[in-house]
Amino acid sequence: MISSSNPQMVETQGRFVDASKAAGVAHVVKFSGKESGIGFEARNFRFTRMHEEIEQYLERSGLAWTHLRPSQFMQVYLRETPTIARKGQLLLAHENAKLSPVDIEDIADIAFAILVQGGHHSRGFEITGPEALNMAEIAAAIGAAIGKPVRYQNVSPEDRRRALEAAGLPSFAIDALDEQAAERRRHPESRVDLGAHTLFGVKPTTFAEFARRHAAAFRGDA
Repeated sequence: MISSSNPQMVETQGRFVDASKAAGVAHVVKFSGKESGIGFEARNFRFTRMHEEIEQYLERSGLAWTHLRPSQFMQVYLRETPTIARKGQLLLAHENAKLSPVDIEDIADIAFAILVQGGHHSRGFEITGPEALNMAEIAAAIGAAIGKPVRYQNVSPEDRRRALEAAGLPSFAIDALDEQAAERRRHPESRVDLGAHTLFGVKPTTFAEFARRHAAAFRGDA
């Protein structure tokens, strides 16, 4: 169960749970998001609260359930390709926070294994990447992949917000990303948890591997 991160997420997924129960579905695997892997549950981040509400609704439904709680996605850095390609800069308002981003393909492999194997009911799996990295290390990995230097530059929350507005993001999404960045600045130390990777036989993707796979995009070629 997964849907867009928008103001209707609780209603959308709640209806899916209701429809699953009515249809006799035996087991729902929920793609959740409670900022796992960064050492805290970001209760000041709206999507954390929404996912928690949905988890509770699913647990009360009587259906068998499993929650997947990934850390930051590696793919979010693809949003930054225009500035990386043009200026060789990664401009974010994360200060010195260390995150443990995970490749969404790893998450998909874990979800597939659960759906095929069955079981693992009433369990939540924290899923992170294999490394806790600061933004300078993220930028360096991208630079190594594209063959030219990329430098991390911390920007103010106000400048980051203006950049997102200029990129055309809706205000709801900008507010959410602003809250998320603030939580990361307040809790800058990540943890790494590869228990789900190990349990389901999924090789964890490093950020360097991810960056090489998407080098054309980071260079601005694609």
